[in-house]
Amino acid sequence: MLTGITVVDFSRHLPGPYCTMRLADLGAEVIKVEAHPGGDPGRSLGPRVKETGALFLSSNRNKRSVALNLHTEAGRALAFDLASRADVVVESFRPGVMRHLGLDYDSLSAVHPSLVYCSVTGYGQTGDMHQLGGHDLNYQAISGLLSAIRDSEGRPVPPEVPIADYAVGLYAAEQICAALVRQYRHGQGAYLDVAAVDVLSSWMGLHALLAHDGQAMAMGQFLKGMLAYQVYESADGKYVTLAALEEKFWHNFCRAVGREDWETLHGALIADHPDVYEEMKALFLSRTQAEWSELGSEVDCCLTAVEEMDTWSGSAYVASREVAFTLPYGTDGETLQVRVERSRPLDGMTPPPRCGEDTRDVLKTKLNLTDDELTRLEQEGVIPQRML
Repeated sequence: MLTGITVVDFSRHLPGPYCTMRLADLGAEVIKVEAHPGGDPGRSLGPRVKETGALFLSSNRNKRSVALNLHTEAGRALAFDLASRADVVVESFRPGVMRHLGLDYDSLSAVHPSLVYCSVTGYGQTGDMHQLGGHDLNYQAISGLLSAIRDSEGRPVPPEVPIADYAVGLYAAEQICAALVRQYRHGQGAYLDVAAVDVLSSWMGLHALLAHDGQAMAMGQFLKGMLAYQVYESADGKYVTLAALEEKFWHNFCRAVGREDWETLHGALIADHPDVYEEMKALFLSRTQAEWSELGSEVDCCLTAVEEMDTWSGSAYVASREVAFTLPYGTDGETLQVRVERSRPLDGMTPPPRCGEDTRDVLKTKLNLTDDELTRLEQEGVIPQRML
C-alpha cells in the first residue's frame, strides 16, 4: 500500500525502527542510515540471537542499510542528500541533535517543502522534560499507565513488554500515513512531534476521566475485582483467562460448567462473594489448560489459555493466522519474525540487513555516485569498506 514511498530512517533502538518496519511491511522503501562505525546500538544491546541483538532482529526486516560517518562533513552531506530526496524522514535522537547535524526539519524542508518529518522521542520536543533522558519504564510511569499495573500487594511492577516503545512506534506510523495523505492531496509537508508519554497518556483517558469525577478506583474495581474477569490456574500449573463481561458470556460459562446457580452473579465482585471465588479457583484447578481451551473453543464464553512464549509460535491462533514466520539470516540460519500487516506476502519479506550492506548500491542509485567516488569515501572513513 505504500509502494513508491521512500523513507530515510535515522532512528535507533526500538520505537523508531518498529515504526519504520511497519512502513516497510506496507511496501515503503526504507533506507536505514546507521552510524559508521558501530551501526544501530540495537545490534548489540541485550540478549542476542545468532550473535545479533534480538532488539534489532525483531524490528528491522524489509529495510536497506546505509552506514555513514556523521562525524564527518562528507557523511552529513550524503545523509542530507538522501533525506532531501525522500518522502519521509524518521529520527529518534534527543531534541536538538538533528539540528546540530544539519539534518533537522527546517533545513530539509527548505529544499523539500513537501517532506514528512517525524521525530520520535519519550517526552516530545517541548515541555519541562523534553531534554531529559528516559526509557520505556520512565514513560509508563509519567503517563500514569504504571499505576494501573500492580502486584498483589498494590505495588507498581515493570511489565515484561516495552509497552511505550511499541505504542509510540505504532502511533508514529499512523501519523506518518495520515501526513502522506495530506502530502498526496495538497503537496504539503509536515513536522510530526510524536512522544511516547503523550501516546500512553491517551491510553489512560478512561482512567483520568473517572479519577477527575472522583472515581479513582472505579476501573480497578470494575475489571480486576470481578469474578468473571480473572486469570485462573489450571490443573497442570498453567493458566487460563476468563473475561465473561457480558451477561450472555457469563451465562454460557455457568451452564457449560454446570453451575447455573452462579448465573445471577453476573458482574459480581470477588470482595462481595469470596466463597464463590474460592469455588471458581477450585473448579479451574480440576481441569488442564488444554481441557479449558477446548471448552473455550466450543462454548462462547471468552475463555482462553495464557500462551507461554516457548510454545506461542505453535499455538492454534498463531499457526492458523501465520502470525509467526522465519526469514534467512546469516549463512546457515534463520530468524523468527512476527507480522501484523497482511497485504504483503511472506515470500516478499526480506531479513534484517547487515550493517551498511546496501551503502554502495543506495549511494550509486539514489545519489549517482561513481565507483571512484565511493572508493574515495571508503578511504576517508565516511562509509564502510565494500562487503563481499
